[in-house]
Amino acid sequence: MKKYRWQLLILFLTGLVVGTLLILEKRGGLGEVATPQPAQGGVYTEALIGDLQRLNPLLDDTNSVDRDIDRLIFSGLVKFDSHGIAQPDLAEQIGVSQDGILYNITLKPDLAWHDGEDLSTRDILFTIELIRNGKGFVSKDVRQLWNSVEVYIFDDVHMQLKLPEAYAPFMDYLAFGVLPQHLFDGMTIDQIAESPLNLQPIGSGPYQFNELIIEESEIAGIKLKAFPKYAGDQPYLQDLVFRYYPDGQSAYRAYQEGLVQGVSEVATELLPEALLDKGLNIYTGRLPRISLVLLNLDEVGAPFFQEAEVRRALMMGINRRNIITNLLKGQAIEANSVILPGTWAYNDQVPAVKYDPTQAADLLKNAGYVISGETETVRKKEEVELSFVFSYPDDDLHQSIAQMIAEDWEAIGVKVELEAVPPDIFVSEKLDPRAYEAALVDLNLSQTPDPDPYPFWDLGQAESGQNYSQWNNRLASDSIEQARVTTDLAERMRLYHNFQAVFADELPALPLYYPVYNYGVSNQIQGVTMGPLFDTSDRLVTITKWFLTTSRNQQTSAPETTTTED
Repeated sequence: MKKYRWQLLILFLTGLVVGTLLILEKRGGLGEVATPQPAQGGVYTEALIGDLQRLNPLLDDTNSVDRDIDRLIFSGLVKFDSHGIAQPDLAEQIGVSQDGILYNITLKPDLAWHDGEDLSTRDILFTIELIRNGKGFVSKDVRQLWNSVEVYIFDDVHMQLKLPEAYAPFMDYLAFGVLPQHLFDGMTIDQIAESPLNLQPIGSGPYQFNELIIEESEIAGIKLKAFPKYAGDQPYLQDLVFRYYPDGQSAYRAYQEGLVQGVSEVATELLPEALLDKGLNIYTGRLPRISLVLLNLDEVGAPFFQEAEVRRALMMGINRRNIITNLLKGQAIEANSVILPGTWAYNDQVPAVKYDPTQAADLLKNAGYVISGETETVRKKEEVELSFVFSYPDDDLHQSIAQMIAEDWEAIGVKVELEAVPPDIFVSEKLDPRAYEAALVDLNLSQTPDPDPYPFWDLGQAESGQNYSQWNNRLASDSIEQARVTTDLAERMRLYHNFQAVFADELPALPLYYPVYNYGVSNQIQGVTMGPLFDTSDRLVTITKWFLTTSRNQQTSAPETTTTED
């Protein structure tokens, strides 16, 4: 595990508040018509793309469709809203000491498992012990973190966690799904992985397991029902059905045939058709990923990367809108920061770098890189030619993006040699040993709501960590190091805003875009909202507020075809 400095995040947990519905009036020949009102009852059926493996939150890291179900069946101490702010789940209150070392946790009263047994702090400790000893299923860094945390149980609802140092992103680690000790006690995680309970899970979330749907001796789906003793808001929808499909096309066809009311992901190639369907609402959210060009700032073969003017010219020379429009079919947002937009830490005041090849060429010229002869096409400064190797993962999409960027750069007098690298060795052979000059990279920040940019951009990570660009900026590093240990969320925000301003000025890497995710739900289902995502299962975070319209309301309501929250 990388030796991160621990930080503190003070969290005042508040109860979830049901929003007030805005009553709309529509006047016509038949008089006043009201919008649909939420009521208990109804069934929602969704098509999932993939197969069920094991319904266990400690074992679902590699299977997104399992995580979809697990987030409905299981609870954590906290959960996160679309801005990355921790909200109460099993915990009623979390008090953090001034030095950021102690987390005093009070559980909500009368917590219960789906089988009626009481849920207590001992279940929390039991799950933590499984995480600590979860080799083969739990990542090394998570295991090491929890093995450094001391856990004290005071009674059934009070416990304390003691960290070796303050570490604000620790809240991310409190969202783990809690398992029932009374069912798994005495079992190792390897034994739990083979348990039949993974197909008949018992949790404490808003929905509980009802039954599997078996067709031709195969699991074709799963049925859930509302849990009446859930510690949060009682869901309106009383029954959920999830059916499994091998691909996006078959999932969308199931919707067209009336077999499901929702499609877990509307693939880009199906989006034009789906947008024409007046009965289907499309919800779009930013994915927790960013694509960017890394520049090796310590590469002797490309000394010009150390010049801020050159880096800015390269950024201005990339037509990102062209990439998004023509290669990604519009399914991405131009990136201006390495902190995800929509989060509490994002600085929306940082000026965007616009595509301007003329100004980019002027910047290079002013930096001393000129085209000296009429037959020359590559810029030089003295004997240094503006030429480098641009490495990319060897697949069709990354190849097309790399080629488009290379053409943009060549248009401003930069010579680019493309290098395709097998994706499975891209990190180990290129990024880890810093054996590249420029590289097309996707950073996946899934399941980490805290924006902590330390691993990728702190100077302490330049030699052997994930600071692959080897950016060495003391001001930026000071900001993100202080933000990891401060006790004040507003101060963390200020520090991260400062970091983003320095990054935008220096451009140690060139942000390209954030991809987006499209989710389709029938307009028979009301109350659906979707903001920026930290995991694709976050599309279900507000499901307790969804409700089914009545026949009368279906005729009188007119929901928007497309709803987007970035």
